[in-house]
Amino acid sequence: MICIQNGLIHTALSPEPFLGDILINGTVIEKIGTDLAVPADCEIIDATGLSVYPGFIDAHCHIGLDGSAIGYEGQDYNEYNNPVTPHLRAIDGINPMDASFKLALEGGVTCVSTGPGSSNPIGGAFTAIKTYGKRVDSMIVREISAMKCAFGENPKRVYREKGISSRMTNAAIIRETLFKAKEYLAKKKAAGNDISKAPAYDMKMEALIPVLEKEIPLKAHAHQANDLFTALRIAKEFDVNITLEHVTEGHLIADELAKENVRLAVGPTLGHPSKFELQHKCWETPGILADAGCPVSIITDSPVIPQEHLALCAGMAIKAGMKPFDALQAITINPAHHLGIQDRVGSLEVGKDADIVITDGSPFSVETIIRYVLCDGKILHSQN
Repeated sequence: MICIQNGLIHTALSPEPFLGDILINGTVIEKIGTDLAVPADCEIIDATGLSVYPGFIDAHCHIGLDGSAIGYEGQDYNEYNNPVTPHLRAIDGINPMDASFKLALEGGVTCVSTGPGSSNPIGGAFTAIKTYGKRVDSMIVREISAMKCAFGENPKRVYREKGISSRMTNAAIIRETLFKAKEYLAKKKAAGNDISKAPAYDMKMEALIPVLEKEIPLKAHAHQANDLFTALRIAKEFDVNITLEHVTEGHLIADELAKENVRLAVGPTLGHPSKFELQHKCWETPGILADAGCPVSIITDSPVIPQEHLALCAGMAIKAGMKPFDALQAITINPAHHLGIQDRVGSLEVGKDADIVITDGSPFSVETIIRYVLCDGKILHSQN
């Protein structure tokens, strides 16, 4: 057992922190309170003068598929041979030995959603994992957290010579694929247990059934306002759940997005606009969306921004006007909801995974030292 004592606890659920203790039993938080009685053999972390936060969560990245010291030949996050690849799974490509995972932990990032890139109209399944471990199977929080799809410039650029040269074509391919999946599912249900009447097995269509049955959302890469609306339009047409990823022009349409009540992952914002659809990129976006009532997560899209700088990105959003508590939630409980793993991570609550970051100051400041990082109740980083 481990007891964190006398820390200023930020639960990510209440805007007001409080002085208290956290008792960890195995991998989970057992008690939160003041002057907790602890067993004689309990390991003590003295957090006097320190701040205690939930482990940070990145709702959208490509860690393990593209990360440290990986050139073009080493990247595994984009499949360039076919524009429609829903049957691909991130867990089959992730390399836990990538040095980016250690750096992520040292930066307080204990959980991420990682998966295929945005080269394809439909790219494959994202997964939610912890950022430590030798084997991806033991790191999984949610094996399939979403189905990646993409709008805008990337599919046009990658497949310009292979049949996609406009946004209209890209959207049509997504629609056609979802319609085929819907038809495939209907035939499967009509056949029941009669295998002779069932459609021939189709791995791509099978991968889209959880989307159609609302078990997982479409995870829609979209920067421009028109692409965001196209993604929402298609989701409504097929009655599927959707999250919007990047949302670069979200601040221009915050009132409209607030009406939709969909979860938004904003970023990566650090760096110059590198293509036309990023021309309105700015740090004000997450704060404007949060003020409009939208559920906002801040993301690195690592390796675009190194994974360990997630809290710094939240700090930059605060500098641009985002409320500090909204920024904290944007890297903790909001991404947990975004990924459907809020029952395990994202806040400091009894029964949740003991993923905890202890800092000497605000995690949003570059001067702050992260003193401890715990994941699943294990002290994986300490600096005294």
